[in-house]
Amino acid sequence: MENDTDLNFEVAIKQLEEIATELEKNDLNLDKAVEKFEEGIKLSKKCNDMLEKAEKKITILINDGNDNFTEDEFKTE
Repeated sequence: MENDTDLNFEVAIKQLEEIATELEKNDLNLDKAVEKFEEGIKLSKKCNDMLEKAEKKITILINDGNDNFTEDEFKTE
């Protein structure tokens, strides 16, 4: 796994896909498979954290109908 400071979402997803592919091949010994699984879980949590941070940064522009726009926070619910 790359250094956390070098890790962006796209890189993390790519690494996660590579780990999934390795695990699906079933040619790893148990210790290596568990190690890869743990690495995948850590990457998954990092991706989730990155998505949550991005979601908090998103704002939407609301048009009042008279071409007056105001910013509002993006709400997921």
